[in-house]
Amino acid sequence: MIDLDNTDRAVLRALAQDATLSAAALGRRLGLSQPASWRRLKRLQAAGIIAGQRLVLDHAALGFGVTVFLGITLGTKGRVSLADFERAVAAIPEVQTVQHVLGLYDYRLRVTARDLADFERVLRRRIMTLPGVAQVDANVLLTEERRPGPL
Repeated sequence: MIDLDNTDRAVLRALAQDATLSAAALGRRLGLSQPASWRRLKRLQAAGIIAGQRLVLDHAALGFGVTVFLGITLGTKGRVSLADFERAVAAIPEVQTVQHVLGLYDYRLRVTARDLADFERVLRRRIMTLPGVAQVDANVLLTEERRPGPL
């Protein structure tokens, strides 16, 4: 772990808003030279603080109008059943994220579907048939806001 100064935090905040900023654009925004902002970017990447960049898709614009969060409880809790479950759930394209959690559920899934009928099909034919699934709780996403991190 490296010590972050105020400029490092400003770099991270700017990139969290727009990860496509070049070192030159980042420097202009923060009052740094292009080489200075490039060195900071490389240092943050080398330290593992910047782990990568992601493309954020608008699921509704792509025709996926329903997002559902599922809480999955497994009936058997051995290493083999966890591995089998994880391998099988990774093969379902509608499952956007898989989180192994501690608490009420064993896993939380983020599932996108075209509509509720499509979600029901995915739930019945793919998710409920996963190895070890004992219980599924669902929450339909109504709205979502992206909040900046604690920088």
